[in-house]
Amino acid sequence: MPTADPTAHGAGAPTVPPYRVVDHIVGHLADEVGVRHLFGVHGANIEDVFDAVFRAGRIEAVLAKHEFSAAAMADGYHRAGNRLAVVAATSGGGALNLVPALGEAYASRVPVLALVGQPPRASEGRGAFQDQSGLGGSVDAGAVFSGVSRFCARVESAEAAEKLLPLAVQAALGEPRGPAVLLLPKDVQQATAALRPARSPAVGAPGPTGGETGGETGGETGGETTRGREPADCAGPAADALEQARRAGAPVLVVAGAEVVRSDARRELARFVTALGAWVTVEPDAKDAFDNHDPRFVGVAGVIGHPSVRHCLERAAVCVLVGTRFPQTAAAGLEDALPGRTLVCLNREPAYPPSALALPLGGGLRQGLRAVTARLEASPPRPGPPFPPHEGLRYLPHERSDGERIALREIVETVARALPEDANVVSDAGNTGCGVMHFLPAPRHGRYLLALGMGGMGFSFGAGIGAALANGRRTVVLAGDGSFFMHGMEVHTAVEHRLPITFVLFNNNAHAACLSREEFLYGGGRPYNVFRPSDLGQGVAAMFPGLRAATVRRLDELRDFLAATADSAGPAVVSVEVRHDEMPPYLPFVPFATAPADGPGEPAAPAPASIRSAERTEGVTPR
Repeated sequence: MPTADPTAHGAGAPTVPPYRVVDHIVGHLADEVGVRHLFGVHGANIEDVFDAVFRAGRIEAVLAKHEFSAAAMADGYHRAGNRLAVVAATSGGGALNLVPALGEAYASRVPVLALVGQPPRASEGRGAFQDQSGLGGSVDAGAVFSGVSRFCARVESAEAAEKLLPLAVQAALGEPRGPAVLLLPKDVQQATAALRPARSPAVGAPGPTGGETGGETGGETGGETTRGREPADCAGPAADALEQARRAGAPVLVVAGAEVVRSDARRELARFVTALGAWVTVEPDAKDAFDNHDPRFVGVAGVIGHPSVRHCLERAAVCVLVGTRFPQTAAAGLEDALPGRTLVCLNREPAYPPSALALPLGGGLRQGLRAVTARLEASPPRPGPPFPPHEGLRYLPHERSDGERIALREIVETVARALPEDANVVSDAGNTGCGVMHFLPAPRHGRYLLALGMGGMGFSFGAGIGAALANGRRTVVLAGDGSFFMHGMEVHTAVEHRLPITFVLFNNNAHAACLSREEFLYGGGRPYNVFRPSDLGQGVAAMFPGLRAATVRRLDELRDFLAATADSAGPAVVSVEVRHDEMPPYLPFVPFATAPADGPGEPAAPAPASIRSAERTEGVTPR
């Protein structure tokens, strides 16, 4: 589009604003990519982007309280709505605050476009405020962001912006997906030039936002596009192993991962499981990949999962990884049960276990599941029942409520009973995340979000806001008081936008997961992780007049609050007072358990040796 000529209208005519690089960026994202929201924090070196958003009127800007939360909003926005997510931040500390959230998006394959303002080019390498050019001994923003992005480029001219913008979008949406970063000096943002609207890769209508769907094409940035790809190879040893298991009626355990949701393949997974006659477990960050109420569902895999998964794996002849590489967060506690079983992997990326037989997907996960299911359905029917019987969910040791001494399980189950079937559930890390993952089924037609790539505390507050904006559904954020003190002031953002979010805070006046580790592994007695009491419900109520907020200490109080706020148009906050000495359902803590396991059959077995040897390893521990 050519630069406007303000003299062409004659004297006294309204002046047409010049067409700037930022106008090109915003127009392209709105018109060619379908972006409808931009998350960020304002600042001098990004203000031109926000000005362009305002002038265009086609994208809603959502201002966060902190850049980490802004990027978390973008992350949750994509996970719940399958649109490309965009975040904008200024230079210096604002830019650096994006890094941990972009790290989560990188690890979890979430496409986020980050527009990062930079000081004008003339000041680079001269000791300027917030210089991140890498010149003259300054911080090198390109080096910083390259480690947490699929694509990172410094935009040095208007012509470069025209070329780099579609490349950044393509990189974010490509395989593997993840963040793309454009570093935008302020003078380049303001530059005017004759720019043509540049088209990004073809995108369609917005993708699914929950429930069992499965159209022929993916969403705007979700699902998968099969055009130009080869069909799945259903003649190799992996497919042969699946058909042999079906013919023999052998027990099969399917492990469903996050790629099932990202590819919009839940319907195909359900049909595949039926054809195979298999049990199903899910990874912790893919709890909504399969109906948690289905009789074939045996629980969540991994260190915060259910012992019933291991019980079924020990009985299985074949274990099938669908949409997962089987990372340690899912495999912990199961590795020593894998030998002697055929391991098959249906995923775009190779499985971490080297023994897995890969089934080349060709057209992607959804098409691959359809192809292998068609082969199974064409073979002789499975003998016996539709799937082998199992004992149902079995739980790790945990406490139960006793009078006014309320426990994590009953609190989570009270929340679960109040959830709409299409709700977004967003859980944070720590003891709260363990309890939510263990005791709260994914809404049948909703979304279940958990950040396990980096597991940053407080991530759920931003992600919940992004999810609510993505699909407009009632969203429930479950987080501890430690997470609230880190990023809970994003409640203010929910208030500003009147979002239908219920924030459930588990207040134990401690970093209880760290406290438990100190007690079990180092003998306790350390003062670091227990705090003076705080009343979060009353505090939030005082900060935001008109916001429904309360502190509760009994299950009936929690139930009444959830019922009273279920249909409210705006947000609500409830703080539940809990004990910091309650042990969460977490596999490495099992050797120290005093509370019994709960569920059908015998109590849960002690943690496997592979877990006991890793008890001092932070890599498998909630914060």
